[in-house]
Amino acid sequence: MKKLILATMISCISALACANPVIPLWPEGVPGARANIGGEQLKEGRISNVSEPTLTLVGPAVDRPNGTAVIICPGGGYVRLSADREGTQYANWLSGLGVTTFVLKYRMQEFGHPAPLQDVLRAVRMVRSRAKEFGIDPARIGVMGSSAGGHLAASAGTLFDLPAGRTGAALDGTSGRPDFLMLMYPVITMDPAAAHMGSRVALLGKSPSAELVAQMSLEKQVTAATPPTLLIHTQEDQAVPVENSILFYQALTKAKVPAEMYLFEHGGHGMGMKDGLGTSSDWPRRAEEWLRTRGLLSKR
Repeated sequence: MKKLILATMISCISALACANPVIPLWPEGVPGARANIGGEQLKEGRISNVSEPTLTLVGPAVDRPNGTAVIICPGGGYVRLSADREGTQYANWLSGLGVTTFVLKYRMQEFGHPAPLQDVLRAVRMVRSRAKEFGIDPARIGVMGSSAGGHLAASAGTLFDLPAGRTGAALDGTSGRPDFLMLMYPVITMDPAAAHMGSRVALLGKSPSAELVAQMSLEKQVTAATPPTLLIHTQEDQAVPVENSILFYQALTKAKVPAEMYLFEHGGHGMGMKDGLGTSSDWPRRAEEWLRTRGLLSKR
């Protein structure tokens, strides 16, 4: 583990401590790299203008590692990453449950589709291929995402075999399918009736084809192979309508995919782990119960 830390500690994401290794996602070169987009920006815990995707490893509590891993996709409308509130905080919470986490810094509007999908599938493949090194079970790798990060996580769970998610790298031969999903107030549909239009434009552009809109409306991409899913959303969310989670839950139910959904009254968009929001602030307890019931917090 010491060798891994020394070999990969090349930078830090936002408030994530430098003791946490930062692993380049594309050491052989970022696919479709662009040299004209300027430098990465970091302001108040938010990252934008990403051109070098990475994973930041946050290890499990030393006394309770259980072999489960979660790749965390922060939200931000495919424009920026809320790396502190929807990355670091989740990672620290999951660490306390014995889970190994990887906070994903992914490409966004500067690249558009399919770059984010390539990044999240590469993350799953990389973590799975190095499971022994990380001390995790290759069959217990989940993806968690918030808002647009929830769309990316759900993309991993529905579009893991999409040809556009591959780049021709050797790792494409490793499965990119997550074993479970945890979706926080996720963007799901690209249908204007319930879409978060900012995320849609940032990912697909201003005039996407009808075929691309349908493909990236993830409620239409659910199959029996979609992994078990936990959904968290609130009625007060004025940015991403609660219908997004409901549509996905309905599709999961139709496909007979195990799913659990908690819809709370209070808590606006981007609530993260904020206190004082009534019952919605208790969502981490519900999530822990879900993980425990699925056997993901027991040691193997």
